[in-house]
Order: sequence, then C-alpha cells, then structure tokens
Amino acid sequence: MKVFLLYPDRDFDLSRELPPNAADLAQDLALDTLFAAMAQRDSFLFDVVRRVVLSGSDEINTIAYRQEVLQDCLRYPDVVRQMYGIPLEFLERKHREWFWISPRDASPSLALSGGQQLLEASLDLLWSLRRIADANAETFQSAGFRRFFAMIQRELDDEYLASVAKHIRALRFPHGVLLRARLGKGNEGTDYLLCKPNAPDRNWVKRVFAPKSPVYSFSLHPRDDQGARVLGELRDRGLVRAANAVAQAAKHIEDFFNVLRWELAFYLGCLNLREQLVQIGEPFAFPRLAPAGERRFSCQGLYDVSLALTMKRKVVGNDVSADGKDVIIITGPNQGGKTTFLRSVGLAQLMMQAGMFVPAESFSAHLCSGLFTHFKREEDKTMERGKFEEELKRMSAIVDLVKPDGLILLNESFASTNEREGSEIAREVVRALREAGVKVFYVTHLWEFARLVQEEGAKSVLFLRAERLPDGRRTFRIKEGAPLDTSYGMDLYARIFAADGQEVLASAATS
Repeated sequence: MKVFLLYPDRDFDLSRELPPNAADLAQDLALDTLFAAMAQRDSFLFDVVRRVVLSGSDEINTIAYRQEVLQDCLRYPDVVRQMYGIPLEFLERKHREWFWISPRDASPSLALSGGQQLLEASLDLLWSLRRIADANAETFQSAGFRRFFAMIQRELDDEYLASVAKHIRALRFPHGVLLRARLGKGNEGTDYLLCKPNAPDRNWVKRVFAPKSPVYSFSLHPRDDQGARVLGELRDRGLVRAANAVAQAAKHIEDFFNVLRWELAFYLGCLNLREQLVQIGEPFAFPRLAPAGERRFSCQGLYDVSLALTMKRKVVGNDVSADGKDVIIITGPNQGGKTTFLRSVGLAQLMMQAGMFVPAESFSAHLCSGLFTHFKREEDKTMERGKFEEELKRMSAIVDLVKPDGLILLNESFASTNEREGSEIAREVVRALREAGVKVFYVTHLWEFARLVQEEGAKSVLFLRAERLPDGRRTFRIKEGAPLDTSYGMDLYARIFAADGQEVLASAATS
C-alpha cells in the first residue's frame, strides 16, 4: 500500500539530505519561528515540516498536487486529524507492548508471535481507516486523497480484512503446532514445514465417528530442560518460513503507518499554521504558479510570516508588481522595512515550492531551481578573517551551487568595504548572475551601485524604495521608486542622540 500524498508517483525520500545552504536559509529567514508554529511543540512535526519546506519541489505538477491535497485538509481538518491519530495509536501500541517482528533479531517462535501480535494490534486500526475512506471517498476533491481512499477501499476490503482476522486467530495455535518433516541422512529430520491444523470445525458427530489415525506421542518431564530445548528447536525449524512471512506482513503494515504518519504530519503542520494566522487576523492565499522560465512576481499584502507569528498580531504587507524583472533593487531609509520585505519574499518562495499557502492576500511567482540568501553577518569572533573576506567567501560558495533560474536574496552585501569598491563588486556580481539566468532581490545602501544600475536603463530591473513620510516616520511599506542618495541616518541620530530631537528631525526632513 502506498500513501502518495506528497508526490503523485512516489513517497517522500526520508534519506534525502537537506540543501547545503539550509542553515543560512534558516538563520536569514527566521525559519525556526515558522517551523515551531507549525509543530506546536511536537519535535516530530518540527522535523517533518523542516525537511519538506527546505526540500521544496521545482516541479509545477507536484506543487499543484500538494496544493489540492492541502485544500482538502483545510476543508476537512477533523478528518485529517482523525487519520493522523491512526498511525500514532499504532506506534503507541507497538512501543507499549514491545513487539518483536524480525527473525533477524529473535527466534522464529518469538518473531512469529511478535508479528502476530503486531498484526492483531493493527487490525482494528485498518478497519478504522477503511471506514474513513468509505465515508469520505466522494467528499474529498483532490487527486491525492481520492486515490488514497480508493486504494484503501480496494486493498482493505471486507474479504481481505476477514481473511487477516482468520489468519491472526490461527497463528495463536490454540491446538498446538502441526509440523511435517522428512527423514534425511542419518535419520535426522529435514524439510520441516508448518502444516494447516486438522479441520476443527467438524461437528461432534463427525469427530466421534471419524476413523482414527495411529498416534505416536511422548511426554516431557516438567524438569527436562534439555528435552524442552530440543523440542523448541524442532518447532522453530518448522516455523521459519511462517515467521518470515508474518514478519514481512507486519513490517509492511508498520511501514505503511510510518509513511502515512510522515506525510500527514506536513499537512497537520499547515493546519496548525492556518489556525494561528486566523487568530491574529493575517491573510493567506494559494499562489499562482508559473514555470521557471517565466519571470513572474506579483503580490498583494505580502508580509513576513515569521514576524507576524513572533509579534502575534498583524504586520504591514506590501503590494509589488515585478513581472518580467530579473533584478529587483530595494533602497530607502534605515529601519524602513527593507529586510523584512526581503524575508517575506524568501519565505513565500519556500512555502510556495513546498506546496503550501503563502502569507499574502494574493501571490504569483515562477518556480526557482534553488533559493539562496546572502545577508550581512556579525564580525568573525575568531578573527581568522575580516568581514569583507567572509562576505566574499560566502558569495563564492553560493556561486558554486546556484543554477540557472535560481533566486538569490542579497541583504546589504559588500557594504563592509568602502562605497566605491563595494558598488563595483556588487555591480559585477549582479551582472554575472543576470547573465547566468539567476534572479536577484538586492537590499542595499550602496548609492553608487544603485545609480550605475539605474543609468544602464535595463528594462528587466525594478527599483523599489522603503517609504518615508515627510516628517520622517516609516510606514514599513515598499513602493516602486528610484534610489535616493541618503538613508536618512539623521533620523536615527535625532531619535537616539539629539537633545532637541524636533530641531534635528526638521533639519533632516529638508535634506
């Protein structure tokens, strides 16, 4: 049985390594805040959502497939939580009873007994899953859930489940174990085989008058430990094949429940996130997808979901139209919301490519082959390299990994050197990335760099600027606008140092 709720044709690869830049993405985009909100203190959920989000797909059909499944989950959250409880109950029973099912770890008798108990513990859970499938097969609309429910109804039909129950009862061996063997060399037993017990369902008349076969038997003395050991070895020889078959069946059921738990956990995390966004009044929307070759980016009310979850209230969203643009340069005053906007872009891209809804009123973007961040870092405490050298090394590592149709978010990159050098390096790096087919969002205070790019007049470049009101107040909104040759540092000076803040602020407003 296959789950196929994350991919239309395969299960999620749990052995797949995270992208090499996963740590940078988590730090720069505050991903742990998002994952913690989705996990709700459940370490297993945290690990699942972390893996799925950081390993997002670049296949448009896969993302659309997950979106449909998630929409079903949002429509019927109680059913999804009920389904998720089934593998949880199975694992709880397994851990509580400490079942042994593998003949590699135990004798055939113990493996057979453990496998039988595991199958018995799962039987009523399989019935529960079948009832859920019967009740919702026509209600759910996504291709993923419809196929899953159809598979459950087909493979767990009444006849099959009744047959499993019958075999589980037989594996208890209420009338003992019936074995067959041949005499081999030296009259030693060989080819031991477990046989089907004599039919116990005959009525008493048939049992009384049926012809009797000669029976040769012996009894062990209660204190004959050696005889009991030999008899146990003979019994195990006959149970080897049955133990293997039962262990495989039990392992199949266990693997199915594990995959079901794993894939439903991602959607459960999305349900948890939706509930928190509703509580704080933030919008969310399913994005419109475009192939990687198209340059598509437009949004309404796009906000930093990690910031909203941290503050537990609505935060400022932004409306941007950047279709057809390869480079988006964001300038403007200090503490105007530029970095927050950049994070919102990265978070939305990751969530979109994981198949999730995004934190916006509406959102449309093309898929990227990989997302990378290059945010400013604190000074190297080991003093092994300077800040500028550290920036260049991180950029070099990104260049080694990025592919055409990749997306790079640059935040104050190359600002640790002087204006002229930083601007020239930024210009060359951005030019090389554009020529390689990589899309760039760049938050910068390098006026010379922004001016040079503006003078080139490329149609594929868009300039955005953090809004500042005439009185110096920041609205934290990002709007289309040409770069200015000031970051309004006097605003900060007035707020922090000036004795007469109003006088300095008025002077800064006229600059």
